[in-house]
Amino acid sequence: MAKRERVMRMSVEQPLWRALTAYRVLTMLYAIALFVSAYDEFVRPWVAVAYFAVLLVWTLATLRQVASAASCTRWFLVTDLTIALTGILLTPVADAHERIVAGGPTLPTIWTAGAVLAYALKGGWRWAAVASALVGVANIVQRGALSQDTFHNVLLVWVASIAIGYVVEVARASERTLARALEIEAATRERERLARDIHDSVLQVLAMVQRRGSALGGEAAELGRMAGEQEAALRALVAGGLVPASHASEDASQGAVVRVVEVPDDEDAADAPCDLRSLLAPHAGARVTLSEPGAPVLLAPAAAKEVAAAVSAALDNVRNHAGDGARAWILVEDEPDAVIVTVRDDGPGIPEGRLAQAEGEGRLGVALSIRGRLRDMGGTAEVISVPGQGTEVELKVPRGKVTRR
Repeated sequence: MAKRERVMRMSVEQPLWRALTAYRVLTMLYAIALFVSAYDEFVRPWVAVAYFAVLLVWTLATLRQVASAASCTRWFLVTDLTIALTGILLTPVADAHERIVAGGPTLPTIWTAGAVLAYALKGGWRWAAVASALVGVANIVQRGALSQDTFHNVLLVWVASIAIGYVVEVARASERTLARALEIEAATRERERLARDIHDSVLQVLAMVQRRGSALGGEAAELGRMAGEQEAALRALVAGGLVPASHASEDASQGAVVRVVEVPDDEDAADAPCDLRSLLAPHAGARVTLSEPGAPVLLAPAAAKEVAAAVSAALDNVRNHAGDGARAWILVEDEPDAVIVTVRDDGPGIPEGRLAQAEGEGRLGVALSIRGRLRDMGGTAEVISVPGQGTEVELKVPRGKVTRR
């Protein structure tokens, strides 16, 4: 069985979730130890005992909730932050006023930062800013005034949570970019493997059918001709590949997973550069030879479609006027100042004055379908024909109409 490339799941933020899990447990134990050491100074210790009982059960029972972004749901975040804010607001009820005025810690102390950090890891810096702002307001209410120490602590939590949230967003964007790169690399390797298999089997069989059919003649010759056309079309498909699919990462909570999605028909997609080679590749066949550069020939989408339509019109003229046995050649040149596409055939050529006569009779195939398209884009279309020596159509689009990478 052939091996296939696939993108493995990974998550650059997963270590942060593990660190948050350990942080919540350690800070919960620290808050309880701090309370036990100052138990005699509390005016209503039973309030603090009840709160720490809830905090202990909640922290241990929700360890799985902070294991990843997927398990960290919104209801958990809201409940977690509510417990932190409740502990802050209960501090004046349980603790002595003198300790509060002197800058004593709140009941949850630094455990509160864990609730804010969960917002940062889950929703980025915006969620972190909202959560830290609520914690700041609760601290000010608990103190009864905005002291310098309170302002310093609130600002520190606010800045730290926003910074961590921003880092998480950047990490997720980098993860998606890496996932796309890995998927494209895997798809390229798979296509190369398939191309080798096709070349070693299908293409060789089609080529053999074409040769044997031509040698036998009769109906076999027609079968050989059809096999030759399919060989040329398949060879062009293998060489050029399909139009690249758009890729997007799944939910960042699931790691760097990439899936193929439809390309949206919006303004951004419409403005993206288009490789002219992919539009001309379907024209290649047994009687049409396509020669193109090895690198992408990028045009604005509208310009690329118009050039491809003009080439199609030129090939229609070859089929309709040059005879059944005529061959055509398409040459694509990517010059510094222009993109040039030449369509040449080995037909009988066009008699002198025939194009002007056809235009006068109302047959405007060359005038509109070819020259008109190029003229509208600021380009030119030249038709050169010598009786008995075929016809050559040169399409030229100025570099100003081309979008480079």
